[in-house]
Amino acid sequence: MIWIPELVLRLALWLLLAPLLPGIINKVKARVAGRRGPPVLQLYYDLAKLWRKGVVMSNLASPGFIIGPAVAWVALTGAALLLPLGPAGGVVSFRGDVLLLIYLLALARFCTAWAAMETGSAFEGMGSAREVSYAVLAEAALIAAVLSLIVHSGSVSLATMLSPTAGAGAGAALLAAGLFVVLLAENCRVPFDDPNTHLELTMIHEAMILDHSGPPLAAILHGASIKLLLFSLLLVQAVLPIGEMSPLAATGALAAGVLTVTIGVGLIESFLARLAFRRVPLLLTTAFLLCLFSLLVAWKGGAN
Repeated sequence: MIWIPELVLRLALWLLLAPLLPGIINKVKARVAGRRGPPVLQLYYDLAKLWRKGVVMSNLASPGFIIGPAVAWVALTGAALLLPLGPAGGVVSFRGDVLLLIYLLALARFCTAWAAMETGSAFEGMGSAREVSYAVLAEAALIAAVLSLIVHSGSVSLATMLSPTAGAGAGAALLAAGLFVVLLAENCRVPFDDPNTHLELTMIHEAMILDHSGPPLAAILHGASIKLLLFSLLLVQAVLPIGEMSPLAATGALAAGVLTVTIGVGLIESFLARLAFRRVPLLLTTAFLLCLFSLLVAWKGGAN
């Protein structure tokens, strides 16, 4: 079929560029701290090393321990392919594809938590419980943001929803702030979680992958980078008027926007500490309210 080369090219773009974002974040953190830090391509080296290693499994683990990360990676990759890339659009676009995007993200989280609990480890079970409890509020904020885009564009297709800007002024600012907090929560970044922590009692996402090794761990790390790139692109396209730009300008705006978001995450992790667990729901509720207010602004503007 005609779209198969485009599908292969788009898939290669996602797979190859996604690990670059965690490297940029770590480099920003190192520069702020006055250190040289790891190279930007460090995750590529780590993934190549993990793919060459064997898999160590708990005696209690079932095949779900291996299947979970694989299904989660496929779900995240499928969600990424649904997301349009500015003037290039999406590989697959249909009415209601935004609902499939949300369900694929939920499926990836479920499979990761499922694989974590396969080991029978108390720490991984604790991390899974924290992950899904935070996801309740994070998904509510994400759904409110999606509803805001739906009301503003009058469509439930990602290609149409992300073509116009969310509207200059209060609506766009509220939506950007809410989605940025959701990005931090969904990707387990500071102030919700610290990806560099090694204390099991305070881990969330990292506690869920303590017993993973080899290719399954590589799939989890690569899937996390895909998810970070997906939310960065969603945030940029939801706020900037990408659809009104020329193809060249839109491509540059997308790249600059993703780079800005990535640097912003690095700065957040450099200057803020992780919140106490009891304060996380308050921040996620704030993100939900920001997206809800953006929805109200879009609805009120449409009513006028």
